[in-house]
Amino acid sequence: MGSTKLPSPELLRKILRYEPDTGKLFWRERPVEMFNSGFHTAETGRKSWNTRYAGSEAFTAVAGGYRVGKIFYRKVAAHRVILAMAFDAWPQGEVDHINHDRGDNRMGNLRIVTSLGNARNRSMLKNNTSGVTGVYWNQRSRNWYSKIKVNYVPISLGSFDSITDAAAARKRAEIKHGFHKNHGACQ
Repeated sequence: MGSTKLPSPELLRKILRYEPDTGKLFWRERPVEMFNSGFHTAETGRKSWNTRYAGSEAFTAVAGGYRVGKIFYRKVAAHRVILAMAFDAWPQGEVDHINHDRGDNRMGNLRIVTSLGNARNRSMLKNNTSGVTGVYWNQRSRNWYSKIKVNYVPISLGSFDSITDAAAARKRAEIKHGFHKNHGACQ
């Protein structure tokens, strides 16, 4: 996301305000100490920045469904900023949006997970034609097939005469292997 150092959680709390009900971040007023004199005085920089940004929503750009923005020229994702502010440290690992809505940054929708944990709460793929994750129709054999990947290893769950039976086999496998209850839900 950039080569500059990430701002400290303490600094994030000084420059941003988080609304837990909406999951949105807003810019706070910045003091003159945060501005350097150069072409303009630090006071002019402060007034200009605060007039333009203070109180306005931060991280309004969207990249792949995620809210993103820049802090001191460093591109960061809003969900990572929110967790850094809440837990006083930048999150290690991936951040999962539990309900699959990448723009929903309420604390109850965010959790820090491993890559594997994140994969166990994926939305249904856009190219899915059966409507059930891990279930597909085999035209040649004229049966429904069910499969699952566990620790990146594909496992066949069998062939079935009905999509209902194939889906039930897939759901049992998800429970057995610790997948999140939202795994495979449509976004």
